[in-house]
Formats: sequence, structure tokens, C-alpha cells
Amino acid sequence: MLTIAQLMGLSSRTAPKSGGKDYIVQEIISGKQLGMLANAMEKYASSSTERKAFIGRDGGNIRNSDALLLIGLKSAQPAGLNCGACGYKSCGECMSKIRPGIEFTGPSCSMRLIDLGVALGSAVKTASMHNADNRIMYSVGTIAIRAGMIDADIAIGVPISVSGKNIYFDR
Repeated sequence: MLTIAQLMGLSSRTAPKSGGKDYIVQEIISGKQLGMLANAMEKYASSSTERKAFIGRDGGNIRNSDALLLIGLKSAQPAGLNCGACGYKSCGECMSKIRPGIEFTGPSCSMRLIDLGVALGSAVKTASMHNADNRIMYSVGTIAIRAGMIDADIAIGVPISVSGKNIYFDR
């Protein structure tokens, strides 16, 4: 399963990026680190004042996973299109507003977020080609950042598992 996670990382690294600029960061988590991440997710869910019980449920999935690929963005510069999709009139205005949020740092250039989505799609395609059950999980990324498992402004996790039933959907 570690080999599949590495191949997923390869797929996400080589996925197309806006303007050929690569701000993707990634980490593979396995073994005891999966349990540590699961614990952190369950603790966050139980102490959160927001409705985040699903993060604890997802933590149980992580505990039962074989490996996990974290994919994120770090210090991503805007694509320079001044398209306004980020909610600001210009890329410069967007960059002047960057600040840590509750879970992620933002705002982010929408083109860079699309890059992240394409990288995630490439990774799950590779997992699927190798018959590894997987699921894209926002919850994993936010807690992995808090736990210092990935240095990213935004991150998403893709756990993988092999079992008789898909643990990420049959729950």
C-alpha cells in the first residue's frame, strides 16, 4: 500500500498546473502516524464547538487505513489573471488579504485550488487503477496541518485501504 501511495504522489506531482507553476506539497502517512492522526481527529471532533462530529468518524477511518497521502498548497502565488474568482478585484488585493483561518490559510487563488483538485483527481485515479479503496477527505487535511504532519496552507487527505468492503463509503 505504501507503493500505491507513492504512485499516487507521483500522479499528483505530474498533474497539470496553471501556468506550469507547482505549489503542491505532499506527505505520505503510515504506521503509527495514522493512529496519531486518528487520535488528533477524534480529539478535535469531541472538543469542537462547531458541528464537526464527522471529523471523529473520519478519524476512525484513518485508524483503519493502510496509508494516507496528504496533498496541499504552500505559499501558492496567484496565477496573475485578475479573474476575481477568489472574491477580490485583483490578484494583488487577494494576496494582501492572506491570513490564517480557523482551519486553513486564505484566501487562495482559485486557479491554484483547481490545481489542487486536479492533483487530487490524479491521485485517486491512480489508487483506483490499483484497486485501493480511497476517499478524498477535507477533514484529514485540516487536522494534519494542526498536528504538524504537513506544512501547507491548505491540505486534503486521501486515505487508502484494502479490505472486503470500502471502509470510506460502507460506514
